[in-house]
Amino acid sequence: MSVHSHNHDHPHDHAGHGHSHGHGADARRLGIALGVTATFMVVEIIGGLVSGSLALLSDAGHMASDVAALALSLFAVRFARRPATPERTYGFYRVEILAAFVNAAALLLLTLWILWEAYGRLSDPPEVQGGVMLAVAVAGLVANLVSAAVLHGGQRDSLNVRGAFLHVLGDLLGSVGAIVASLLVLGTGWTVADPLVSALIGLLILRSAWGLLLDSLNVLLEGAPKGLDVRAVRATLGSVPGVRGVHDLHVWAITAGQPVLTAHVEVAGGVEVTEVLARARRTLRERHHLTHVTLQPEAEGQPCEDRDALHA
Repeated sequence: MSVHSHNHDHPHDHAGHGHSHGHGADARRLGIALGVTATFMVVEIIGGLVSGSLALLSDAGHMASDVAALALSLFAVRFARRPATPERTYGFYRVEILAAFVNAAALLLLTLWILWEAYGRLSDPPEVQGGVMLAVAVAGLVANLVSAAVLHGGQRDSLNVRGAFLHVLGDLLGSVGAIVASLLVLGTGWTVADPLVSALIGLLILRSAWGLLLDSLNVLLEGAPKGLDVRAVRATLGSVPGVRGVHDLHVWAITAGQPVLTAHVEVAGGVEVTEVLARARRTLRERHHLTHVTLQPEAEGQPCEDRDALHA
């Protein structure tokens, strides 16, 4: 007969506390970036209309989506701070992942529009005022550099902040591209440079947005955290003295940076179960940085009702 008990590693409580501090820092970053981006968006829209530049208008459109994306990300960070409830036992961390997914999808749609518009302008390039275009693009570059620098510190640990950072990075590339295009227009009169640069920027954004979409979808589908080898985790558990078998192993993430593991562990007869489980949790923490672990011990050779039901 199986021994049905759950054992949790206590350090995850401290990790949750640290995550709340991370949320506070993320909220400040997103708030600053939102203010800078919203202010300059108006300037760039006016500049794009006055100059007739697609590069500026596409960047302004991207900035408009950034305002929405940053606002969504800021809302998600604040909403994720809400405590867990009896109905939402893990809390609301997944709201951040949903925001990242929406931001990635919006980036993809916006990029497709830029590419389509650039294709139409290649055959019939409009008149572009290079001087106005250059002035607005340089100012946009400065604004985007400020926002990117603010968000850079939080984008490694949060998919939500990473989504916002990619939006701003796309704007930064757009500003660089607009500067290059305006210089070509001013120096050579080659107005085709404007849609060509826009298309190149669109392709660069497309690659980053696709990666973000896949990463956020992996979390939503409860796939194994990126960079974690589940086979190696299984081997680590199986190598712990006193463990005779491992099954029903599941590893997923509540949100970016918060992996969770559950497993059934067959424990050899004649050993102290609590010592084996404590050793297993300690080994998982040291080798794979897994701190939120639930292990269900079972007597060696005994059938598991949960396993039978799962594979029936």
